[in-house]
Amino acid sequence: MGRTSSSNNEDAQALFHSLRSAYAATPVSLKIIDLYVGFAVFTALIQVVYMAIVGSFPFNSFLSGVLSCVGTAVLAVCLRIQVNKENKEFKDLPPERAFADFVLCNLVLHLVIMNFLG
Repeated sequence: MGRTSSSNNEDAQALFHSLRSAYAATPVSLKIIDLYVGFAVFTALIQVVYMAIVGSFPFNSFLSGVLSCVGTAVLAVCLRIQVNKENKEFKDLPPERAFADFVLCNLVLHLVIMNFLG
């Protein structure tokens, strides 16, 4: 029984080490996008926790805030996929075009969210 948990611990450490070394080779621009995605998800979680503690009286406001964070995170993940040089599917797409798409989609997303607020 102890040997199995030791083996699982070693496997987990090997997996963590391999992920960490692979992420160290990631370009800085992709790491910045990853931080942005993490911030958006963290903000959505903070809003959900706040709603659970305080209540959701203006429910439209809660939904708008969470959907704004989640939508922004999804759009940022799409940007990361398009900007990644290792992704062969978008190799002909310039990064400036991908960023312009990201900004335009964020503008549309937030216009819809502002309309939903009332």
